[in-house]
Amino acid sequence: MTETTYSVGVIGLGIMGRRMISNLVPHPRLTVAGAWDPDTQACANAVAETPGLAIMEDADAVIAAADLVYIATPPLWHRDYADRAMAAEKPVYCEKPLGIDLEDSRDLVAALEDSYTPNIVNFAQASSRAVALTKERIDGGDLGDIIGADIIVHFTRWPRDWQADADWLRFRDQGGYTREVLSHFVFVTQRLLGPATLITSCPVFQDDPDLCETHISAVLDCGGVPVSVLGSSGGAGPDRVEMTLWGSERSHRLHDWFYLQSSDGGEWVQEFPEVEDPRVEGFRLQLDNVAAWMDGQSTVLASAADALGVQELIESMLGAEEGT
Repeated sequence: MTETTYSVGVIGLGIMGRRMISNLVPHPRLTVAGAWDPDTQACANAVAETPGLAIMEDADAVIAAADLVYIATPPLWHRDYADRAMAAEKPVYCEKPLGIDLEDSRDLVAALEDSYTPNIVNFAQASSRAVALTKERIDGGDLGDIIGADIIVHFTRWPRDWQADADWLRFRDQGGYTREVLSHFVFVTQRLLGPATLITSCPVFQDDPDLCETHISAVLDCGGVPVSVLGSSGGAGPDRVEMTLWGSERSHRLHDWFYLQSSDGGEWVQEFPEVEDPRVEGFRLQLDNVAAWMDGQSTVLASAADALGVQELIESMLGAEEGT
């Protein structure tokens, strides 16, 4: 039996849109229907990276041509293009966060549900082998009692050098690494440990009130399991992105997004040493799940409702008063 191939329309051709296209092109079950960005240079960059890429007249033309609409614009415009996809009765595949206003994001989730629009949000680790094995071992009791978890990120520069064309990431209204990076690990935390509540948070912002945070420390509670969150930017040195889940029998350390180490009390041991590049594999597994989801199968992908729960926690972390 021949499997169905689905066409994906890409709206937004910054780094995420172009990265998605580069991974869609070799996928056996997904193709690129066309793409569009209001910035002509972004379109030119995408064509230079993917010769033959069809640049459509506008976003509506992309939506009309696609089986699935992928929205990779800055968050300010997610709602607009999701509304257009809903009106065209097309499934929605969106980057996170859903928007820059919580009430608007809640309205978007309600609209998606009321219109029965199939929807997923691109939390890249949802399909990762590292998260899957960690959940399997938690559920099977291999880690013992979960004592706690630590999430730590540090960036020498924010935005990172490769995000230079995404200037919005440095602003307080929709940018910052708490929304852009820590949100992924809040999603993973809730996938592994269940719903989280915010106990305390202390964000530190720059002197310019328009600019995003430089530091943040917070504590979440997941059914009695404390989760500490620490983020910072600035200073010479390598970037750091990791989450450690501490178990009484065995602990897991997820680092650099897709790499997993474990320890039973001794040195950290790398899991999956046979995988040449877990990042490449992670993207492929995510798109495999997208194709399965389009088939109507149940998958591990995040829904817009899942993304809203993450956004509510993230905004609470950023909005908490110092010392609370």
